[in-house]
Amino acid sequence: MGEAPDNAGDGRDETELERTDRNLVELLQEVRVVQTGVQILFGFLLTIAFQPKFAKLSSFQKADYLGTLIAAATTLIMLTAPSSWHRILFRQGDKEHLVEIANRFTVLGLAAMGLTMIGVVMLLSDIAFSPALTALVTAVAVIACSVLWYAMPLARRRKLAG
Repeated sequence: MGEAPDNAGDGRDETELERTDRNLVELLQEVRVVQTGVQILFGFLLTIAFQPKFAKLSSFQKADYLGTLIAAATTLIMLTAPSSWHRILFRQGDKEHLVEIANRFTVLGLAAMGLTMIGVVMLLSDIAFSPALTALVTAVAVIACSVLWYAMPLARRRKLAG
């Protein structure tokens, strides 16, 4: 508690430890929000393989399904890792490192989630619609995830860095 307040120009009067605590709480809350949606999507993917029509899927559709299932599992692994690290490193005085590594896991988990969403969009579109519409809808999903989740925030980050 004897640390001097770190005022990084954001108007907060908090110590470095308080900032790290807040960063971890914010990150874990963000992960909780994303994780719920992925768990539902993962459950949906698990049920597909047990449907009678699964055997009728083309080899492309089955490959898409497998890739999407792997991406969903990767998402859950990456988004659950920060909680596991937090529990295992609890009260070890390594919170700054925990925030750093949890952020990396979360960014990787979000990338895997993008792949999961794109895979599901492609699979369901390919089953229900024409190849042209499937390509269009999948391309829109790829562009939306890429631009909104990565290109725009990275551009803003570069601008803020000067």
